[in-house]
Amino acid sequence: MTSTSWDVIVVGAGSAGAALAARSAEKGKRVLLVEAGPDYRSAQMHEAWRSPNPAVALMNPTAAEGLLWTGLNSSRTESQTQAPYWRGRGVGGSSSINGQIAIRPPMADFEDWSGLGCTGWSPADVLPYFAKLEDDEQFGDEPYHGRGGPTPIHRTPQDEWGGVDTALSRSALAAGFGWAADVNAPSSRGVSPYPINSRGGCRVSVNDAYLEQARELGTLTVLGDALVEKVVFAGNRAVGVRLLVDGEATTTEYADTVVLSAGVIHSPGILMRSGIGPASHLRALGIDVRHDLPVGHGMQDHPMALVSIPLRESAAVKTPHDRHTNVCVRWTSGDDAPDNDLMFVSLNQNVLAMAAATTTTASGAFGVWMNQNHSRGVLTLASTDPYDQPLVRQRMLSDERDLRRMRHGLRALVDLARRPETAAITEGSLEKENAALFSVLDSDSGLDDYLLTTAMDAQHGTSTCRMGPTDDPATVVDSECRVLGVEGLYVVDASVFPSVPRANTNLATIMAGELMADRIA
Repeated sequence: MTSTSWDVIVVGAGSAGAALAARSAEKGKRVLLVEAGPDYRSAQMHEAWRSPNPAVALMNPTAAEGLLWTGLNSSRTESQTQAPYWRGRGVGGSSSINGQIAIRPPMADFEDWSGLGCTGWSPADVLPYFAKLEDDEQFGDEPYHGRGGPTPIHRTPQDEWGGVDTALSRSALAAGFGWAADVNAPSSRGVSPYPINSRGGCRVSVNDAYLEQARELGTLTVLGDALVEKVVFAGNRAVGVRLLVDGEATTTEYADTVVLSAGVIHSPGILMRSGIGPASHLRALGIDVRHDLPVGHGMQDHPMALVSIPLRESAAVKTPHDRHTNVCVRWTSGDDAPDNDLMFVSLNQNVLAMAAATTTTASGAFGVWMNQNHSRGVLTLASTDPYDQPLVRQRMLSDERDLRRMRHGLRALVDLARRPETAAITEGSLEKENAALFSVLDSDSGLDDYLLTTAMDAQHGTSTCRMGPTDDPATVVDSECRVLGVEGLYVVDASVFPSVPRANTNLATIMAGELMADRIA
């Protein structure tokens, strides 16, 4: 390859990178968007990934090939072994393989970020960008929403919900939770339909929403199958990236500005291989230390627990493409808890229970996850080889405060599953279906052990390159997403979030790309 000089190099074509690259190209900047996975046009996406149910593609080896990182694992808690951690690969990133949930964090998250010293990330700063990115078919005329943006926002009508969706909604309403038709309203709480980024029943990824049109501008170049080994510096300034293209050729591309948008796992990996990270860890790998920063520290996700529900035939999904979830319930666990710290979700299919089933009865599930938590994980390099995946320990529920609230949340979830509105869809014994859970339900220590052994994450990883004030020892990037201690280098993706937001992360990550496209000069 022949090296070229660009205005901006963006590394990673996922939710933040695609939005940032497309908007920067619209401004007339010459942008190189580098993607480790395959580059393809929207029409070339495997149809299985368009399905309303992501399990259709995840269970299809042909569809999954090339679009999921292989060899990437994580332990969820300190009591669990390493297991696959799904991250999207290729243009669209994880927006091409996720659950298509288009839910915003409550504005209280951004009040918290601003209060931590993240100037320019207050509700007033971010709300216009949430509106800009969306085309909300139902609430687009509200002052805090938008019409005509790249990302369609659709809500499945209630007469098309699955049996578990309906049961969770009815059970929660009967239990005293309120109804909130728009979960994306700034102060929403209670029972809500899940908004999804789809149009005509088909997924719309950021590749579809942003890159497809931007490719025609003449200012955007997308380079696929190009793995970034490290950032290249001239003195203290980032001037480009060193690439491995198609697994073989090595080249260096140069730019005035370098932006890492490779995600919660790979942005910190690139920084560390470039000499920016915990000094002791880098020296142990023989990497020259350029700047000692807590890169890879502080990871968060949403710990999640399930109550499996054996379903009557009338409540089971009818086709593989039936939507897997349409209902969520935001709520607060107690007087001393952060607002909306927990969330219930419906699962019309319980894939885990089905895989381990000893009966032929179809299963759904109610889930509870912790929207806001204290526990922090850590990511380290396994080696200096860019093809080796980092080592990830999420350390979920390692803080006692999180365990206490998850105990409360799981018991409240069981109460919903025992209600008559849920019994209407249940076939057989709920207790037998969840024998391990019910055997420890009344014991705090037993339930703690159960949670530490079985808790899942929601694939909502954040905070491995945390944003904050420059004098905070936990900070990696400042409020402008500039990496501390060097010039010309930014990180813009969910890895910079100070904490995991109280929502699925895709919409907030797109918002960050939109916002920073305006701020990076």
